[in-house]
Amino acid sequence: MSALWVLALAPLPLAGAYLLKQAWDGPSPNRPWFILGGWGLLVVAIAASVPLMGPARGPSAILAIASTVALVLVALGVERRNAKKKAARELAPEPSDRRRVVWRGWLRGFLAGPLAGIAALGCGLAIAICAPGQIQSRMVIGGLMVPFLWAGGMAWTLSDDKILRAFAVLAGVSVVTLGAAFLKGAL
Repeated sequence: MSALWVLALAPLPLAGAYLLKQAWDGPSPNRPWFILGGWGLLVVAIAASVPLMGPARGPSAILAIASTVALVLVALGVERRNAKKKAARELAPEPSDRRRVVWRGWLRGFLAGPLAGIAALGCGLAIAICAPGQIQSRMVIGGLMVPFLWAGGMAWTLSDDKILRAFAVLAGVSVVTLGAAFLKGAL
């Protein structure tokens, strides 16, 4: 019976993935509407699948259809190139036009290392302490997230030109996640 519901709801994720692909293809005045419509159709399909197929089977079936359609749409856009033909040389991106100052390098290193690590640990602890589910699952998920979040924080901090923005985001994430973990653990 649930296979019939999947077939009945299939046009929604199909249309949603198509609209998102249209938005991805290039800038146009309709791009925000394509994005909003694509995500809206996917949300409607997931919401409609829950009462029809159940809270576990419905969303997973809709997401499987949507991801398969997205994969097919992306594969249709693949273009084959001749490997022997040399591409035109592109210039490397320009480094920041600011003057090199020693303290900025040290500050950027502090933000990328310890502060990004504290923010990543805070996210992992918040997941391990505050998330619903079995304690073992929460601990594994929180622990596995930390190195990836730390690497992402490091890469973003080192590539961002605005040191103050990087500090604000990393400090804010650290305070919120560690605060949530501390408050939940204290209660």
